[in-house]
Amino acid sequence: MKNIFVPLLAALLGSAPGVHAQQYPGKPIRLVVGFAAGGPSDVAARTIAQKLTEKWGQQVIVDIRPGAGGNIATEIVAKAPADGYTLLEPAFAHAVNPFLYSKLPFDAVKDFAPVLLFASIANVLVVHPSIPANSVKELISFAKAHPGQLTAGSSGNGTASHLAIELLNMMGGIKTTHIPYKGLAPAHTDLMGGQITMLFDGIVTGMPAVNAGRLRALAVTTARRWKGTPDIPTMAESGLAGFEVNSWYGLLAPAGTPREIILRLNSEVSRALREPDARERLYSIGAEPMDNTPEEFAAYINAEMAKWSKVVKTAGIRAD
Repeated sequence: MKNIFVPLLAALLGSAPGVHAQQYPGKPIRLVVGFAAGGPSDVAARTIAQKLTEKWGQQVIVDIRPGAGGNIATEIVAKAPADGYTLLEPAFAHAVNPFLYSKLPFDAVKDFAPVLLFASIANVLVVHPSIPANSVKELISFAKAHPGQLTAGSSGNGTASHLAIELLNMMGGIKTTHIPYKGLAPAHTDLMGGQITMLFDGIVTGMPAVNAGRLRALAVTTARRWKGTPDIPTMAESGLAGFEVNSWYGLLAPAGTPREIILRLNSEVSRALREPDARERLYSIGAEPMDNTPEEFAAYINAEMAKWSKVVKTAGIRAD
């Protein structure tokens, strides 16, 4: 009898989640990104991928699958095996798309296991110098005195830069004209040229023009002042308490991924982001490295979804 149960016990142990987690990763890992190559999401993903590859000796392959506001990449990972070898880098859109689209081929919450939120990107409200406003309060006063004169660019319908505009409209009691672009770069160019009057720009793309006197910065959208621009107040400090709009990046695995693998990924990425070169690379795209638990990331996603569902509904935004 003993000879019969020994191999059976070994087989059971070999299939236990803890045993698999100890062997993980035993092959290359695929990190799926839903936005274009060369952008901040790509840089953030490759920063993580490089560090994990160095640590594990297994290649972490960044798979760029842009389109449909990140939904193509999200669907790929939602339907992947729950073994830790296919991961998603979710962004701001992950918490917004369920309310922009009438139907999605996945559930943004139930189909995923949060790993961690690893980066938060600062945005800055910039205006053309022709607008006589040196603060958010002055901008709101100008908008109320000159209805219809403020044209606000964005990187596209339903993006963070667009929803920041709608949140400003709601909290400030004003109305701006939204002008969507195919990315922040063309919106930034038109703002400098005076074709539009304001933009919630990325901190990295916006500040060189501010420093050159071609744009004026009024406030950053983060909860705290950005370390690279300590003299620029936050939107909350400027009179709009609770105003916060962060572009962000994290890691999600398919639902059902073993808890041990989730915790190992969380630990290894957190450790990697404490290394100076990784932190500097994220800072280069305006991102602040983050450190949190899977539960904290899950709570953050839920809070973002609750917040932006109200803004999308109030503004009547649709993507289809």
